[in-house]
Amino acid sequence: MLQELSIKNFAIIENLQVSFDEGMTVLTGETGAGKSIIIDAVGLLAGGRGSHDLIRHGENKTVIQGLFSIPENAKTAAVLESYGIEADGDQVLLQRELSRNGKNISRVNGTIVTVATLREVGETLIDIHGQNEHQELMDPQKHIDLLDQFAGNELKEVKMTYLNSYSKYLDTRKQLIQLKTDEKETVQRIDLLTFQIQEIEQAQLKDPAEDEKLEEERNLLVNYQKVMQALTSAYDSLQNSEENGIDKIGLGMAALEKVQDINPVYQTIASSVSAAYYQLQECAGDILSEIEQLSYDEGRLNEIENRLELIRQLKRKYGNTISEVIGHYGKISQELDLIENRESYLEKLNVDYNKAKAEVMAIGKQLTAIRREAAVVLEEQIQLQLKELYMDKVLFKTVFHEQSGKTAITDNGLDQVEFYIATNVGEPLKALAKVASGGELSRMMLAMKAIFTKTQGITSIIFDEVDTGVSGRVAQAIANKIHLVASYSQVLCITHLPQVAAMADQHLYIEKEIIADRTKTHVKPLFGAERINEVARMLAGTDITELSLAHAKELLELADTEKNKA
Repeated sequence: MLQELSIKNFAIIENLQVSFDEGMTVLTGETGAGKSIIIDAVGLLAGGRGSHDLIRHGENKTVIQGLFSIPENAKTAAVLESYGIEADGDQVLLQRELSRNGKNISRVNGTIVTVATLREVGETLIDIHGQNEHQELMDPQKHIDLLDQFAGNELKEVKMTYLNSYSKYLDTRKQLIQLKTDEKETVQRIDLLTFQIQEIEQAQLKDPAEDEKLEEERNLLVNYQKVMQALTSAYDSLQNSEENGIDKIGLGMAALEKVQDINPVYQTIASSVSAAYYQLQECAGDILSEIEQLSYDEGRLNEIENRLELIRQLKRKYGNTISEVIGHYGKISQELDLIENRESYLEKLNVDYNKAKAEVMAIGKQLTAIRREAAVVLEEQIQLQLKELYMDKVLFKTVFHEQSGKTAITDNGLDQVEFYIATNVGEPLKALAKVASGGELSRMMLAMKAIFTKTQGITSIIFDEVDTGVSGRVAQAIANKIHLVASYSQVLCITHLPQVAAMADQHLYIEKEIIADRTKTHVKPLFGAERINEVARMLAGTDITELSLAHAKELLELADTEKNKA
């Protein structure tokens, strides 16, 4: 649920901090006081569209924050995990900033996210309903999801099995379509693949490190003169001259050997010189060996250059390394084999495709059977809810549309579901969103909410004057129904109906005042006499009489009695 809401510099709100409780909270106040502005701020917090026009006049940015508590196993936790956002126990903090310079910053638990991600998280926390906006209840594309939620775990398990089969079905269908491409394209593809295969085969690439070894050999040949001169000079200095270094070190070694027994220090020095002498002799031998092996072959250098150029050309076309070129060769060889033997592959794919289709159809029919059984129960429950809202003449039906062709099998199964109603006796059933009036839509939405809230997992539901245009016993029925919804989820409700206000568990009064030539909005919790006065104002208007106060008190007492029944 929404625990705390902080709004800074949003429309006529300068700085507002509001705490919310569980159950049903109503927001009342004079028209224009800022009730809907608060709801607009919550909508922005949930990923709604933002504009710098919403920023309070004279300020550079608006900041909105909302702290939510979530139950265990809530959808919100799964969404946070999918985006790698760290959870903070059972709390989620949403934040939205809009600046006049165009910057739009969204955060979830302190992590910067896109507006799309904020919206995805927000959809699991907040469900906002306005007078003409009923979201997924009025969206035919969402009706099948609502029915599936109502159907419960039995359908959920079958649907998981269906989705696995559906994935296999899509894979085989895709492969089949690829094999059935235009014959001309196939011939062109064969020519291309044959050319590439021959080009790579002619290169006879076997060693993935061949280019590195060739580069090393090429470097040696290019620097032949430099290397030969350095090795010869080094060998001459060490051993191949009359006064070479090794002979002189040998004389020094012999001199030290004569005195090494006199002092341990001399013995250590003699040992070090002796080791150096024999090590230098070994080095001289290695240098001589390198000189004898070293040779310059201009033909070999040209051969290496040509080979390296060939490898470079192949890497430019088919991969960054020899290993990738070899890998590409294996891939296109397999593809060519597939195309050249397409008839046998096509036959096998047809078998696999038909098998996958039969499997997905069988499981899809199981889904349909479960949905149809659930639809019957849903229709009965909706009719009961509508009866309590004085719409007992309205007929509700879950319609399963016939599907064919490519759309017959979807990720939702074999069904296309839409809610239909007939609002008057003798009238035919028609699509819900196209038939009902504003007042009827509000009551229909409440009837559905009373049922679907149990399974949707939304933590906060907001009704923005959905009770407009009703009065009398219908108003009381709507109030009772909103309170019923609040028993499953936190409800925030903007209302002008005293019957709805009386049913609230928490009553917040929204008022505005002018301070230093600026309008500011405030929120005040109402209790006792203040609450009676506000309900009386809603009943009587500006002139509150003793009779209206008595009526308000009676209405609140009746509401408490009604809540105690529940």
